[in-house]
Amino acid sequence: MVKSYTRFVKPVYLVVLINLMGFLLLYMYSKPYDNITIFAGFSVIALICLTYALILKLEMGDEYLFLIVSMLMSIGIIMLYRLGRDLALKQIIWLAVGITMFFACYFAYLKLNIWDKVIYIYPIVSYILFIITIVFGGGKRGATNWIAIGGISVQSSEIIKVLYVFFLASYYTDPDKLNNITIAFKRPNIKINISRQWIFIALNYIFIGFLFLQRELGTAFLFFGVFIFFLFIFGSKLTTLVFNAVVACAGLVFSYFYFYHIRVRFDTWINPWSDISNKGYQITQSLFAIGSGGFFGTGLGLGRPDFVPEVHTDFIFSAICEEMGIFGGIAVIFLFFIFAYRGFKISLMVNETFDRIVALGITLMFALQTFIILGGVIKLIPLTGITLPFISYGGSSLVSGFISLGILQAISRKA
Repeated sequence: MVKSYTRFVKPVYLVVLINLMGFLLLYMYSKPYDNITIFAGFSVIALICLTYALILKLEMGDEYLFLIVSMLMSIGIIMLYRLGRDLALKQIIWLAVGITMFFACYFAYLKLNIWDKVIYIYPIVSYILFIITIVFGGGKRGATNWIAIGGISVQSSEIIKVLYVFFLASYYTDPDKLNNITIAFKRPNIKINISRQWIFIALNYIFIGFLFLQRELGTAFLFFGVFIFFLFIFGSKLTTLVFNAVVACAGLVFSYFYFYHIRVRFDTWINPWSDISNKGYQITQSLFAIGSGGFFGTGLGLGRPDFVPEVHTDFIFSAICEEMGIFGGIAVIFLFFIFAYRGFKISLMVNETFDRIVALGITLMFALQTFIILGGVIKLIPLTGITLPFISYGGSSLVSGFISLGILQAISRKA
């Protein structure tokens, strides 16, 4: 027991050290000195240490999951504090809420045994949330994806991510849960039999279609990517994969011509330098920020990440690379790789099929989301406008991430 405790307690010291160094630099950078910086730093450290101690005490499974996320959160909050104190303080509050949801979802997933038995509930609840958002929600940056609840804006798609993974897991655990449908016509006397596989595909496209209606095309691409990975992993026929590939190409062409902001993103991805002061300003400033940081960065508080629009959400990776250097950016990517490795390992080790698929889906969702946003920031792919998990500013994204983490933690307890 002593050896196990010693082995797992050491990495948390590194997380504490990063927070101490980061917030100390922020305190020294602020003129006049701001004592709230010290309070914020110790609040983050206290939340991390208390949560980690409970994970060890209750033997909640893979301790490394929370350690990796703690390091990502610490980097994100330190950078947010550098960009704006109010942003970081709000994020710390959301961190406390997220950790609460982490424990709630951990125990709920372990105690309740209904998750694989309610396959129709997941799409129904998701579609209702979509409709409420479209009818009553507000818009930001061209997308109608926010619901105001008691003065707090909630991004419904972040909740639906978890429901979507559960829907996929329920189907692939037992496809017979979806019934075949027969449509009969009296005149002429024709019967059309629709197999459960095509019903499943149709339900997936309804998810993606609602995201299109919300103009939240980055999340639509994320859902579609996870869907295609599942089709491939679970051995769908080549014709099914080709059909979905054709639909994806048709959707991209339609989006390019129908949605102006999508056309702008594609055009600026191909050649941002042609309109560097207008449409290409955001991505070019991101590239300048990454390049100006060099290998070791300008130093915390010594760069100009404020030149990049939406730097606290979509482009926080640019700010990290500018002030912490390319090596800092590589460290962030490496942390996401380790998280994905732990998630896939949990998926392989657990015995129950449903648990295995949920772990796979959650890990794929995090991994693909990370690739999409980092690829957009460095101009590898068109920018989509989704957040970098656990690092970007955003309460809905952070709480949703901790809900998924709590579920993955519960599955690791069973492994």
